[in-house]
Amino acid sequence: MLTRLEVHGFKNLLDVHVDFGPFTCIAGANGIGKSNVFDVIELLSHLASGTLMEAAQQVRSVAQGHSGDPRDLFWDGHRERAEPMEIRLAAEMIVPGTVEDDLGSPAEATTTFLRYEIGLGYEHAEGAGSIGRLLLRHEELHHITRREAARRIRFPHSAKHFRSSVLVGQRRGGPFLSTGQREGGLVVNVHGDGGSFGRPQPRAADRAGRTVLSTITTNDHPTILAARREMQSWRRLALEPSALRAPDSFADPRSLGSDGRHLAATLFRIARTGGTSGAPDPEAVYAEVAGRLSDLGDVGVRGLEVEPDEKREVLTLFLDEQNGLRLPARALSEGTLCFLALCVLLEDPTVKGVICMEEPENGIHPANLESMLDLVRDLAVNPAEAPDTENPFRQVIVNTHSPGVVQLCDRGDILVADTQLQTAPDGSVTRALSLLPLADTWRAKHSVDSATEADLLAYLAAPAGAQLRVPFDLVG
Repeated sequence: MLTRLEVHGFKNLLDVHVDFGPFTCIAGANGIGKSNVFDVIELLSHLASGTLMEAAQQVRSVAQGHSGDPRDLFWDGHRERAEPMEIRLAAEMIVPGTVEDDLGSPAEATTTFLRYEIGLGYEHAEGAGSIGRLLLRHEELHHITRREAARRIRFPHSAKHFRSSVLVGQRRGGPFLSTGQREGGLVVNVHGDGGSFGRPQPRAADRAGRTVLSTITTNDHPTILAARREMQSWRRLALEPSALRAPDSFADPRSLGSDGRHLAATLFRIARTGGTSGAPDPEAVYAEVAGRLSDLGDVGVRGLEVEPDEKREVLTLFLDEQNGLRLPARALSEGTLCFLALCVLLEDPTVKGVICMEEPENGIHPANLESMLDLVRDLAVNPAEAPDTENPFRQVIVNTHSPGVVQLCDRGDILVADTQLQTAPDGSVTRALSLLPLADTWRAKHSVDSATEADLLAYLAAPAGAQLRVPFDLVG
């Protein structure tokens, strides 16, 4: 769970500090950089697995652009100067207490509330016809004590049921990862879980080409591995109707892809292994998903199931309507498919970590917005209770420019995204993204600036040129 994110110098996130709860809605206009928040979370996730350059190539704007230039990640990457400013990121997170290493062996974290810091630089290409590369400038992993946790976990939660269950263990001594200088250059020291005991293992950082955290694959360093697994679980969900309609073979993965692919295979697996509601019971799982899907008022759902075709070796999801029609998933509307995919995710106890969603209202009729938002919020862990199979340790962050979504959100869940004038390190004044909590909410207590309903006026009032309004005799 990502509890706090600090970003300096990434795209138009010049200086952003933001606290997250189980559910967060970032509201702002098109084109101001809301998605850059998701990009930096996605970058951190990729940095936990691949090389620096691979991670950069997988970030949205670079991966979809034509250049693949890592300078695209820096706020001033293409200015005429020796090199762009360093990207500095920090993430405070609650990590799982038990994880598996790459060999399938269990690893028990010494402590589960951690702060990860990383600095990335850029080195220009030496010859013509090539691009430069990213450099690891700084990497640290620190523990946060239980005493500090009481003030660092800022969202409303139950200390008895939630905090005491997710914060386990303790550590005495220094960090798990630290950065230093040796004769050969910059090194990242790997410290054992025993605290100050044992000598640190220095690893060269200047030419490593990847984070040290991403190289921890066994249970020799269980807490660093737990941090890596947590970051790897952070995902961006961008559901595509074509992917949701794609057929699944028996050999396909049985987990939902970030674009919604493998919907039928995922539901088939949950029905046979058990969902968040209990033991394996296909009929109960299908009934649970169908019941939630029926929250869409324009879909008459009698039932659904995934039917295996042994001859063709394919899995097909069928929806049975109240009028007797039996429809395959490929015949369903885009909005229904997206809602169905989230219903399936809700039942999947294996899905944990951070889920970032762009504009969940897309394809949804205004009358169904409340049902969609309720479903998205229900994906997130309930912080009043201890996480378990029925309350998976999931976190949801969405962005939107929809008035309907903003009006349905709790004030404490909203961050107002806008661009403001900020002073860059070189003294220049530029516009950069800011994320402001609403006044008198839990985030505002720890924020220098806050927003008010006046900043959300565009979401709360009818447009000036509105041609249709609710008649007075229908109001109330």
